[in-house]
Amino acid sequence: MPSDAKILIVDDHEDTLYALESALAPLGYLLARATSGDEALKQVLRGQVGLLLLDVRMPGVSGLDVVRYMRRLEQTQHIPVVLLTGFGPDAELTSTAFGLGVADLVMKPIDPWTLRTKVRYLYDAHRRHLALEQEVRELRALVKDHGVLAGRALEDDRT
Repeated sequence: MPSDAKILIVDDHEDTLYALESALAPLGYLLARATSGDEALKQVLRGQVGLLLLDVRMPGVSGLDVVRYMRRLEQTQHIPVVLLTGFGPDAELTSTAFGLGVADLVMKPIDPWTLRTKVRYLYDAHRRHLALEQEVRELRALVKDHGVLAGRALEDDRT
């Protein structure tokens, strides 16, 4: 994940977006916002999203719809998602959300300190995971190149 990967905050209420941005500002991460599920999907598909804070209930495309779509695509299936809901505990929502692989389900109103702690952990863990995947790809390429060079050396020794 590039160092300019952003945290995308998605909610259909402007005051909630502002509150979430204010709560996360002390972390120093790049923040972006979307006011609908459609807008969120467009931003996620453009890339550069390292974490998604997503309201569950929005007009049109819901937060759960966004997650369902993201999990079907290789490029977005591992982006951590924190779902936000203001409708209190709901066993069915909880089951569905965690079944889709969301990282957490947070009830509104949100405690800023708790949110910052969760976001820092999830964003940094995702960034480390992607860095390790890149390192593995580079090592595999080196091993493959080394194997090709070793094969050529054996051929040269035989001639």
